Amino acid sequence: MSALLWGALPYIAFALLVAGLVWRYRYDKYGWTTRSSQVYESKLLDIASPAFHYGILFVLAGHVVGLFIPSSWTNALGVSEHTYHLFSLYGGTFAGALTVAGLALLLFRRRTRAPVFRATTANDKAMYLFLVAAIVLGMTAKLTHADGDGYNYRETIAPWVRSLFTLQPRTALMADVPVLYQVHALFGMILIAMVPYTRLVHMFSAPVQYLFRPYVVYRTRDPRQLGPRPERRGWETTRR
Repeated sequence: MSALLWGALPYIAFALLVAGLVWRYRYDKYGWTTRSSQVYESKLLDIASPAFHYGILFVLAGHVVGLFIPSSWTNALGVSEHTYHLFSLYGGTFAGALTVAGLALLLFRRRTRAPVFRATTANDKAMYLFLVAAIVLGMTAKLTHADGDGYNYRETIAPWVRSLFTLQPRTALMADVPVLYQVHALFGMILIAMVPYTRLVHMFSAPVQYLFRPYVVYRTRDPRQLGPRPERRGWETTRR
């Protein structure tokens, strides 16, 4: 079971991610979208969407730092394990709370605005379920082990994640990881596999080209042409 969960499942999730992205790009380009519902309601969306997106970006950034920067690097910079734990605890809790608040508003809007609710698919409901579960489980795991220096996942989960990229998964490292962290990791892998098949696929559509395109130049019309335009030759108004 350990080999399946921590040795095979990560690669299965990654394969589903890549295969789904290729399939969507080749056969469903017009479906590669968030299916925006802004046209139905925008007041709540203007609050909920930034809160959720900024929160989830902070959450992802925290995971990248925690999983891919070894503790030896932070120790070399003079950051003790206790200091790192406090930064991770408060920063992660804030990012998670912001994400959950934004997501709660999005779900409230989707349920209470009839046109938005009618546009909600079973696929959306499954995506929201796993997204909420992954975020809440991560926050719960962190807060449950908040005493002292907390649970040092950088000595177990982080090396396991990095070992996946060398194609030599160190599954034994996950054997004694607290259950909440294990379940959080499982939901995270399932969520990764689901990305291409849900509206979450839009995270791979960042408008990078906007950084390099030329400026769009707007020019006003000649003031002399702002009045009635002269008639052009062609079809003329019939006079009686």
